[in-house]
Amino acid sequence: MLTLAEQDIQLGAKADDKQSAIRMVAQKMVDAGLIEAPYVDGMLRRETQNSTYLGNGIAIPHGTTDTREQVKQTGVRVLHFADGVNWGDGQIAHVVIGIAARSDEHLGILRQLTRVLADDSVADYLKRCNSTADLAKLLSGQKPTPTLLLDSSTIQLQASAQDILGLQSAACALLQNTGALESSGAATVQASTPVWMGQGLWLARTNVGVKRTAVSLVRPVVPFQHAGQPVQGLLLIAAQDALHKPVLERLVDMISEQNVAQLWAADSMKAIKLLTEKPIEGLEGVFTITNPHGLHARPSATLVKVAKEFQSEIWVANLDGDGKSVNAKSLMKLVSLGVKSGHRLQFIAKGDDAQQAISKIGQSIADGLGEGAGHE
Repeated sequence: MLTLAEQDIQLGAKADDKQSAIRMVAQKMVDAGLIEAPYVDGMLRRETQNSTYLGNGIAIPHGTTDTREQVKQTGVRVLHFADGVNWGDGQIAHVVIGIAARSDEHLGILRQLTRVLADDSVADYLKRCNSTADLAKLLSGQKPTPTLLLDSSTIQLQASAQDILGLQSAACALLQNTGALESSGAATVQASTPVWMGQGLWLARTNVGVKRTAVSLVRPVVPFQHAGQPVQGLLLIAAQDALHKPVLERLVDMISEQNVAQLWAADSMKAIKLLTEKPIEGLEGVFTITNPHGLHARPSATLVKVAKEFQSEIWVANLDGDGKSVNAKSLMKLVSLGVKSGHRLQFIAKGDDAQQAISKIGQSIADGLGEGAGHE
């Protein structure tokens, strides 16, 4: 039986039409040694006979029986098209699985995909999937671990709303644009009264029409009053599971510590951190990475080595990435930040030698982390 592995998948593909998409996936199969180049003619011919679009954004182009002799090795290659490819009759494919099979081995993968296609939520997930591991799991019949949607696409810091209903509408629009909330959920929110949480914060919630648990934050350009209380911002929680609970816990902490005002001064990245992470106390330093290729293995290892010279706890966050803080003494964690040239790293050190640690880290970054003059 054919199997789908993470290394068989490529994200970020683009094609103008399905013929181009088929040629692209065929070339991947040629490069992998699965087929001879002429096999693509059979794939294109098969498509003129019967569409290989299965549904829910998945197409499985494969050759005709007379081109099986062009198959060198049974296997598959998968391309993910975030923008989609028109497969005809209004059908949009986001995942194209090229199949090379000597006999009827492709029937096994068809049976496997049948289970996936039975889940109507798959199509929406395929559009936004950005992980080869998650896509491999999904196509293998495993449901990816859901995550909370709270990012720059769900935050609006300069809303033109002049009343609470306008803020609710803006918050709903953000979640509708991401596909997390249906119109029925938006209508429920707009028909309800948000809860006053204090310190300028209002909270709206819904579990109606939610396609993915998400949180949106909206701030008006000019604060106003509602029901005799100030309105600095509104938080909307659309929940279908418990993924939003850590955000509620952070809100409780911020309210009890009288720190909600931090939300009104924060940019999008800072607001996300405030709502998802307990602030880390310590000495802070922000430095820009100038290495041409960012923090690949060698400069990352150098940076970790510098951090390990100190007893202080040291955290680092990529301010131009997801903004989440990780242990600066872990090579795996540091590499996971995906730091590119020009990205700003925020370091926070806590301990007796925190000042020395921040200074040494800053100097090491300025010196190029072992990739100074004469290094590639």
